[in-house]
Amino acid sequence: MTVRLPSLNGLRAFEAAARHLSFTQAASELNVTQTAISHQIKRLEEELGIPLFVRQNRALTLTPQATDYLPGIRAAFNDLRLATDRLLRKDDDHVLTVSTLASLAAKWLLPRLTAFQEEHHGIDVRITTSTSLVDFQRDNVDAAIRYGRGQWPGLRADWLMADELFPVCSPSLLKGNKPLKCPEDLKDHVLLHTSNANSDDWRLWLWAAGLPADFSKQPGVTFDMIFMTVQAAIDGLGVAMGRTAYVQEDIARGRLVVPFKITLPVDAGFYLVSPAGRTDPPKLSAFRQWLVASAQTKP
Repeated sequence: MTVRLPSLNGLRAFEAAARHLSFTQAASELNVTQTAISHQIKRLEEELGIPLFVRQNRALTLTPQATDYLPGIRAAFNDLRLATDRLLRKDDDHVLTVSTLASLAAKWLLPRLTAFQEEHHGIDVRITTSTSLVDFQRDNVDAAIRYGRGQWPGLRADWLMADELFPVCSPSLLKGNKPLKCPEDLKDHVLLHTSNANSDDWRLWLWAAGLPADFSKQPGVTFDMIFMTVQAAIDGLGVAMGRTAYVQEDIARGRLVVPFKITLPVDAGFYLVSPAGRTDPPKLSAFRQWLVASAQTKP
């Protein structure tokens, strides 16, 4: 027996009104009048033969039947949106959009990207930078490089690399009038800091090195992005607290040196994340395979 589907306009009105528990807000979202929403809901209830809302004292609540009905309707509209998005993005099958932090892009990803493009001429990689978490249902992004412990519900997380903390400086600073032979020698140098997520790095490393935490409060310079901190160290402005991903390229090229052997492991790392439960398009599969392998290769 074939079940006749109810009006699509009625279902849209029901989903919006149920989400907001308000005909007024549903009308505003769908760009129609409140009266139109009311008529569409009434017609849907007549088609189904089931009441969907309880209206009392200007409050709107769902009936038990509507509460059971809503998740399926919401999932169906989400599937429609995703299917439409895939249809309209057919011409962009060769475009891969990756979101990451600006500093990680500048100091780690971009120096490696030439190798990927040499292997995959048909894929156009677009890098977008943001400190906000990616919403894969809303943002036009295929994958993101995220820092954490790899536990994000609804996302596939592929391990890339761990992080360690250790001071770095210019070779010229190391050979200057005030050489850095032991951590205590840092008192004679400017400490370079990064604000926000990395603001505690110096204090943690100094504690691991057996120095008082307030050692990090001596006069220094603070930047809001770690790649700026690293560049200041390269330029000889002072000693920066490096993180593996952000400084390994500059160490390999001789632009930075590591004055001490003390490193502090961090209990988080970098992952390539993408929506779970989907079949990857070929462009993403190729990028994931390359990136995971590249992360294990030293510059």
